[in-house]
Amino acid sequence: MRHGEVHNPDGLLYGRLPGYHLSELGRKMAERVAEHLTPRDITHVVASPLERAQETATPIAKAHGLDLATDARLIEADNVFQGKTFGVGDGALRNPDNWKHLVNPFRPSWGEPYVDQVVRMMGALNAAKDAARGHEAVLVSHQLPIWIVRSYVERRRLWHDPRKRQCTLASLTSFTYLGDKIVSVGYSEPAIDLVPAHLRAGAKPQKGSDVQGKAFGA
Repeated sequence: MRHGEVHNPDGLLYGRLPGYHLSELGRKMAERVAEHLTPRDITHVVASPLERAQETATPIAKAHGLDLATDARLIEADNVFQGKTFGVGDGALRNPDNWKHLVNPFRPSWGEPYVDQVVRMMGALNAAKDAARGHEAVLVSHQLPIWIVRSYVERRRLWHDPRKRQCTLASLTSFTYLGDKIVSVGYSEPAIDLVPAHLRAGAKPQKGSDVQGKAFGA
């Protein structure tokens, strides 16, 4: 699961910075998904250590009477633009100081290599699978790592247009295992009616929009 909407009035690319919590709308998203998942056979709930992921996972764990676990491998991707505004139309691409970080979109040169994200996210998936073997687990993470591990499992190239990620706020990307092998991937958006149109998967970025419109992850 991707976390819910974050309170981010300055429009920063907050990345791994502490202190970024769910907005009121984000809390409603988390509650909606918790309600949606109530009938599921969930025996393990684990989240990224960042506040927004922990707060998103808490109502799900509570609904199933479970303790919330933390796995650092689910954390947001590292990014050199963390703490800055970096989005479509904000002039960041015209700043020469940024050019050295944009030379290789295939790695990518502005942050954590895609391959490293695959390794840690697959490790987190497999650990959750073992913890909930025969049942279901919920992992709460962040847009880019979720999209990258899905791309890997579905055998797509890892470099991509960030605007085309199918990973809306509070969405569920589901991996089904048969034994120790992933046999299918699903995607659903149980809180889509709460997600502003410009933050939905595939929406065109708008100047000054929140994380979905940022060029390098959220």
